[in-house]
Amino acid sequence: MPLFFRKKKPSDDARKRLEYQMCLAKEAGADDTLDISKCELSEVPYGAFATCKVLQKKVLIMHTNNLTSLVPKSCSLMSLVTVKVLDLHDNQLASLPADVGQLASLQVLNLERNLLKCLPQSIGDLAQLQMLNVKGNKLKDLPVTVSSLRSLRTLDISGNMVVELPRGLAHIRTLETLTLDTSSMTYPSPDICSAGTESIQQFLCKECGIAYYPPAQYPLPALESDGGGTSVDGVDRAVHKYLEEEDAWQEQKMQEKLEFERRLNMGQREHALLVQQLNSQKDEILQTVREDQMRLEEGLTKHQRYLEEERLKLLQQLKQAEQGIASRIQKLLEDNQRRKQSADILKSLENERIRMEQLMAITQEETEQLRRKEVAAAMQQMLAESYKNKLIQMTNESRRQDLVNQACSSSFFSAGQPCPIAQPWGSVLLKVRGGLQTEHSRCVMENMNIEMQKAAFEALQVKKDLTHRQIRNQIKLIETELLQLTQLELKRQELDTETLQGVITEQRQALGYLLQQLLKEKKQREEELQQILLEMEAKSETHRENYWLIQYQRLLNQKPLSLKVQEEGLERPLVTLLTELCAEQYVPIFAHHRVSLRALSTMSASDLEKIGVAEAGLQRAILQRAQEILAVAKTIPGTTSSCLASRCLLHLQQVPEP
Repeated sequence: MPLFFRKKKPSDDARKRLEYQMCLAKEAGADDTLDISKCELSEVPYGAFATCKVLQKKVLIMHTNNLTSLVPKSCSLMSLVTVKVLDLHDNQLASLPADVGQLASLQVLNLERNLLKCLPQSIGDLAQLQMLNVKGNKLKDLPVTVSSLRSLRTLDISGNMVVELPRGLAHIRTLETLTLDTSSMTYPSPDICSAGTESIQQFLCKECGIAYYPPAQYPLPALESDGGGTSVDGVDRAVHKYLEEEDAWQEQKMQEKLEFERRLNMGQREHALLVQQLNSQKDEILQTVREDQMRLEEGLTKHQRYLEEERLKLLQQLKQAEQGIASRIQKLLEDNQRRKQSADILKSLENERIRMEQLMAITQEETEQLRRKEVAAAMQQMLAESYKNKLIQMTNESRRQDLVNQACSSSFFSAGQPCPIAQPWGSVLLKVRGGLQTEHSRCVMENMNIEMQKAAFEALQVKKDLTHRQIRNQIKLIETELLQLTQLELKRQELDTETLQGVITEQRQALGYLLQQLLKEKKQREEELQQILLEMEAKSETHRENYWLIQYQRLLNQKPLSLKVQEEGLERPLVTLLTELCAEQYVPIFAHHRVSLRALSTMSASDLEKIGVAEAGLQRAILQRAQEILAVAKTIPGTTSSCLASRCLLHLQQVPEP
């Protein structure tokens, strides 16, 4: 919706009419009327107020315009102090000025068909007002000060939303005509309102506890007129002239209505005559139609027999055509299946392309929310872990080679003799630990450059990759089995038995083949991740600042889809309980084990320790809190378990700690 509206300019005819009326009002010998109606005005021109003030106009007519306010800017309502007739019907006025009561000379106020929602309280100050017309507005009630209009003769409030009349109307003794919507009134009742103005006034006087007297006993005082002119029932010549013109206009509208009704009746009579003529011709037409229908039925019967013969021929042809079409449809289905498979492949490639673009793109929001120190510390820790893992892997390879050499040799050591591998193993671990401490201190002291950030991101990417993780887990399982087989062979050599030699050899061959396959898959996946890393480096927006830090933070915040689904399925009160106890880190564990509040109340500290909650104090606090929630839940029947637990948790939060 636009914030500003351009005002609609008046047409040339409307502008010429305004200029003519303004000039006419300023001529010598002009009457006391200023008529600027039907000029398409959106606001009252400044010249109108100035003319009324200087020439002391008594009648101001501004109906049938688009006025939204009565007083223009830099003007005062006191400029209209001499106006006795103010006609504003058919405009867009939503309110009247609060100081409208300053128009002390006003006798006629016509506000019909506007957008008024209320009348100002100062309207009661119009002591000389004799006619008030607010028909067709949006009024809901009348102000209490309307009872101060002691000269009011005519009041029209029909076409509004007024359902109750103020009791103060009983004090207007001069009221002769009151027009309203009787069917929608609640006070007085519709029966009283439909009986007329006199019945309404008698009812209101009775409600106020005052005697009712007809308006004829309260003649209006003669109002002052300029130049010593006479008055007609308290209304001077200008007012009387306006009322006569208004009555003439109403009479003209009534004559037009009667003429329209006359023409409508004449048209109805002509229509009835035409209907009579049509009915007389209807029988003749029906007879002709029946004869034509009989001829058509005979011809239709012959044509149907012919069509039946043609239909049988067409059915035979259709059967032959269907057989050919069925074979072609089968070929089309096969082609469609092949195209569908190709489309699926293309769609998966497109999804992969979109995923890569999203992975490589960096938004402004991510740049602003970069936690530089935390991410840098995490990168340093990842590099230290990566260096540690490489050293441990080298040591494990050396140990595995020694075990293989030992297994292939003859009886290497006798019973009770210590293994020679254990001696270098402790020194290797000491070297690894010293190297790690040296490397960690060096990383903390130095700023991380782009290559180190890239290396840390590569290590985290490999660690977070689900496929690579599964392959690593399978390799660990197979290596564990191979280690157990090696230990079993060493044990066999100690006991000098060869009963299990064939079985162990077959198992070792099978595990070795699986290990080779997994190592190939691991290497292939690492090459794929390396390729992704190269693409990200090529599309890093010309080495944008903090590019690898932002990518590392994004990957660090990423959660597996299964964990997100499990955490969403966790009961909300249980999540709130863990948050209050500063144990948010255990939310994924509770979600993974599908622990509910009811199940938690039956668990013990050892059960919590089994699933990963190691702190003894936290174990007791979680169990005690869960039992308190369920104890309160039993006292509130009629709700579901999750909703009940939420209410109980809220209740426990509101209870102060002892």
